[in-house]
Amino acid sequence: MTVLGTQLHTLADLTARIDPDGKVAVIGEWLSQTNETLEDQLWQEGNLPTGERTTVRVGLPTVTARGLNQGVDPSKSRVAQVDEGAAMFEGQSDIDRQAAMMSGAPDNYRLTEATSFYQALSNAQSQTLFYGNAAFSPKEYTGLAPRYNSLSGSTKDQIIDGGGTGTDNSSIWLIVWSPMGVKGIYPKGSKAGITHINVTGNTGTADDGYEVGHYVNDADGKRFLAVSDNFIWKVGLSVKDPRYAVRIPNIDKSLLLPNYSTGAQIEMLMVQALERVEGLNMPGTKAAWYMPRNIRAMFRQQLVNNANNSNFSYETVGGKRVLMMGEVPVRRVDALKADEARVV
Repeated sequence: MTVLGTQLHTLADLTARIDPDGKVAVIGEWLSQTNETLEDQLWQEGNLPTGERTTVRVGLPTVTARGLNQGVDPSKSRVAQVDEGAAMFEGQSDIDRQAAMMSGAPDNYRLTEATSFYQALSNAQSQTLFYGNAAFSPKEYTGLAPRYNSLSGSTKDQIIDGGGTGTDNSSIWLIVWSPMGVKGIYPKGSKAGITHINVTGNTGTADDGYEVGHYVNDADGKRFLAVSDNFIWKVGLSVKDPRYAVRIPNIDKSLLLPNYSTGAQIEMLMVQALERVEGLNMPGTKAAWYMPRNIRAMFRQQLVNNANNSNFSYETVGGKRVLMMGEVPVRRVDALKADEARVV
């Protein structure tokens, strides 16, 4: 009967979600993460049911200087096509209809559970955005780290070594979201964002005024009425031009100090990245820095320690005070790891 404790709501779950006044409790979200990529990420419908086929130019035509009465050899450019796949993240919540009714507010009770699924989907998407690798896990899409993973590979010019040599490294990312650069995609014919389905096997309402629900099976194959919610997010990543992102890997967090005596001087690495990235000030783009919590904390300490630093500021964006490095906001992403192996 393990299913009851891990997949279905029990009486213990019910009582744990009811306040002493009999109302459905407001739950403290201790497991939530701050993944601020969604504040910036641009989205576009793909041209394939499975994602997007991207066409990129990989060779320019040859041009020559000629004199009068002299001809030139014809030439042409070369293009290549790359298929970018999307992943399908999905969750299912089944609650015994009687448990929902016993709460006294079945819709609120289901909402407390729905909130956790939205958070779990956000966490999964953020993790995959940076570390997903379809070559090893075909159900995922390929994220950013596998594309920017070698100091001598095809994207080497977009990687700035932070100097760390161990296995407790972190990365800072500068991403310019753009239809011509880096963008989120969703499959052709689908929609952007999370789809919620109120799963009902029967139409109408019961005598108690609430929806009938549908039958699900317990661990022994016996049926009971449940109210269910399905959550699905079809999402992928397209990197049309890798120059629209810069990775600063190999930042050894154990060596970082506010006075720069050991470890990386974070803001100087970020200044280099600003000059490496493409499309920063082009119309229709949106740029942002992304870093894990511990690196962002040390970054702020280094800025405070360097009183003469004029590369950072605080600006009001959308009614909120935002830390800026150069002309780009600095975001926190808890999905970024603090135990990356060295990028070589």
